[in-house]
Amino acid sequence: MSAYWPWWAGAIGLALITVNHTLITDRSLGVSAAWDRVLHWRRERQLERMDEEFADDQALAEALAAATAEHFGTGTGASTVPQEPYEKSQPLEANAEPAASERPAATSLRPAPLVTQAALLVSIFLGGFIAAAASGRFHLRYDMGPGFRDLVTADPTTMIAMLFVGGVLVGFGTRLAGGCSSGHGLSGCGRLRPVSIVATAVFFGTAVAVSFLLWKVI
Repeated sequence: MSAYWPWWAGAIGLALITVNHTLITDRSLGVSAAWDRVLHWRRERQLERMDEEFADDQALAEALAAATAEHFGTGTGASTVPQEPYEKSQPLEANAEPAASERPAATSLRPAPLVTQAALLVSIFLGGFIAAAASGRFHLRYDMGPGFRDLVTADPTTMIAMLFVGGVLVGFGTRLAGGCSSGHGLSGCGRLRPVSIVATAVFFGTAVAVSFLLWKVI
């Protein structure tokens, strides 16, 4: 018997992970973006410090107004508040608050905190290690197994070179597509985003075609 979960149990588990991540962080799940931010953690931490200074749109608008006044000056006797015609001032004032409430909060457009994405990556590693150790299947390997040796190459140097080039191409394609299989396949398709549906169809279709080519043709 197979030691792996049945497909339906894996689907339920991935769905729960995706939903819980979205509810807790209010962000989409994405592993490639998390890797990118964690690897460039100095830059990301600096951006987070800058974001903390402007927690909402109102604070940002006030800071911009103050910086503009400091740089250009405000003219002698000139009012810093734009004047509206008397007959139009009342309707604009009445409509100002609903328009502001319709705009999304500035924090909703920012990525998840850096520590959250680092915790996601550590959890993926620990979860895989615990699952493999608990099932008794954990062991260190330095190749891709007999299937890879039979179909592609058995030479260790060539294997390492191919894996390196393949990893670079996967990373390039992931960033070019704006997401990986978790970002598009789980979060994006779950939210019915057209770009994610197209991206998922492309990389799954390519995987099926390459697998069929390797096993049935070559």
